[in-house]
Amino acid sequence: MRIKDELKQEAIIQATIKLVNNIGFASSSVAKIAKEANVSPATIYIYYKNKEDLLVSTYLNIKHQMGIAMLKDFNEGKPIRDIFRTFWLNSFDFISKKPEFFYYAEQFVNSPYSDLVNKSAVEKYFEPILMTIQKGIDQQIIKDVSIDMLSAFIFHPIVVLANPRKNSDIKLNKKTIETAFQLAWDAIKL
Repeated sequence: MRIKDELKQEAIIQATIKLVNNIGFASSSVAKIAKEANVSPATIYIYYKNKEDLLVSTYLNIKHQMGIAMLKDFNEGKPIRDIFRTFWLNSFDFISKKPEFFYYAEQFVNSPYSDLVNKSAVEKYFEPILMTIQKGIDQQIIKDVSIDMLSAFIFHPIVVLANPRKNSDIKLNKKTIETAFQLAWDAIKL
């Protein structure tokens, strides 16, 4: 049995993201991914059962990295608004600096592959955020609606503003980013 190499595994993930973003899921074969990662196709099967497992694992890897980034400087002792501001700014920073991750994840959630994801596996990466939302609802700071609806108003603006494909007219700077956060916060607060 061959030993797993973290550098090779990371190269495979990066190659998967690059190819899917450039040519789509259907055209991104294991052979093409292996060639892009500079490994043999057999090497991919050391890490992943099949192409579907690779695609799902890549998505989970991205969500895990995003969860870590969002939770940077998390302090549950701060006021709810300040906690959300930290989540929001961290999310904005992550998507701005790693647009290729966002493009992959966006395609993934709109594909049949998303049905293969264990939703609770993804939620665990964002558990402190979900708990903060619930705390805000319980304290009557945040509107008492579904978390999915709140997330649309909190995080969808980030997706639009941090994505140069969707936002080419707004000049982003500290002031406009802060204004965007305030608009998102105003949408969910009581």
